[in-house]
Formats: sequence, C-alpha cells, structure tokens
Amino acid sequence: GARGPPGARCPVPGARLTPALSPPQGFPGSGSAPPGGPYPGGPYGGGPYGQPPPGGPYGQPPPGGPYGGPYGGPQPGPYGGAAPGGNAPPGVDPEAFSWFQTVDSDHSGFISVKELKQALVNNNWSSFNDDTCLLMINMFDKTRSGRIDVYGFSALLRFIQQWKSLFQQYDRDQSGSISFSELQQAFSQMGYNLSPQFSQLLLARYAQRSPNPSIQLDRFIHICMQLQSLTDAFREKDTALAGHVRLGYEDFLTMVVTRML
Repeated sequence: GARGPPGARCPVPGARLTPALSPPQGFPGSGSAPPGGPYPGGPYGGGPYGQPPPGGPYGQPPPGGPYGGPYGGPQPGPYGGAAPGGNAPPGVDPEAFSWFQTVDSDHSGFISVKELKQALVNNNWSSFNDDTCLLMINMFDKTRSGRIDVYGFSALLRFIQQWKSLFQQYDRDQSGSISFSELQQAFSQMGYNLSPQFSQLLLARYAQRSPNPSIQLDRFIHICMQLQSLTDAFREKDTALAGHVRLGYEDFLTMVVTRML
C-alpha cells in the first residue's frame, strides 16, 4: 500500500490508510442476473439491503484487524488510551472497541459523520466524501439519531473491510483506484447489464478531474450502493422483468426520493 507524504497525519493511530465500505458477505458473484432478465440477483448476498452480515447482532470484524491487509489495526495505547481489549462490551470485538474509543474524539459514546470522516481516507490520502460517510452512518444508525454506537461501529468496520476487499478485487492493476475499464468489468461481474456510455457517465460524475479519470474507494462504495437501491426500486415496478416500466411523473420522483441514500 502507498504511504502518505512525509509528516502526513494518520487519521487513525496505527493505520497508514483507513478503509472503505463493503457489502454484506457474499456480494462478489451474488449479483448474477436471472436467465433472460435485465437485473442482478438478490441484494448483496440475498439479505435485505443494508443488513449487516450474520455473526452477532451487528456482525464481527474479521480476524487480523478491522482494516485487514497491510494497513493493520490501532497500536496499543493510542494517545495514552487503553490497549485493545480493555472493557469491550459483550459481543463487540476488543480491537473494534479500541478503534471506537479512538474515533469517538468527543467521548460521547457515539460516532458522528464528522468523526467518521476524520477517520477514513482513500488510497490517495483524500478524505472520504461527506455523502459516503453519511450513507454509512445511516445504514448502521439503529436509533435514527444521526450517530452510531459501538455496536453499529463494530458492524461498520466489517462492512468497510468487505468493501475494501471487493474494491481491491476490481482494481486489477493495483493502482489504488478504479478506471473506466475496471468499472465496466466490475458492473458486469456484479450482474448489471449496463452500457459503456452509462459507466462513462458515472466516471464523469464521480471521478477526480484528470487526464485518466478514476474512482476512489469512497465513490465506488457510494455508486454501488445507490445503484443497488435504485435497481431494487425499479424492480418493484417492473413485475414482468421486462427492463422497462410505465411510470407517472410523481411516482418517479417518489421512487427516487425514497431510494436515494
């Protein structure tokens, strides 16, 4: 993995790079389209959209650190705090609890969008965008308070690790970002039947401005989650799986507003 510039701030102690999202377990390959159908299969492994993977009320981070891979977990006693494992609540991985205490900078017992944004960076050291952070908070905010508790945060870490693994799978040249061809191939493997023109539109909308535009992890997560949500909404109307529907103007607006994440 790439290291930051000399003297760069590590958003979370002990991590050179922090992660980004991933769908519930079983997502890669689970979105295969039904025979003759225009849509991918069940949402992210067959579970309800946004549902944390099995393994406890919110799921558990995988072994080897919540961020996995070469980036590692928090160091013992970050900023003088407790080493991983101290007084973790029942059902919460001790390492996830240590990260929670570090990210919870105001010691409120909850993680806000602002705190989450400060803890997550892409491979190019850019911060995660606000929209993706808000999306993640909303997915694991069981109280609709705009914040997540330690259980939601533990589930989010697993969610992030899975997204990161998926991103690395589709980043075939290991550049740290997703190019046009990689994005098109990713959609195809997920089971989406989308034109190159649509992929190019997404790239123009979400990629950083450069001679060779590409998508960072945060935007990749956001695109995939929005695509799944809107596809589910369209599928509800397209009962014949024909790939097109008759839709009134306000019905269209309602569908978009209720499904936008």
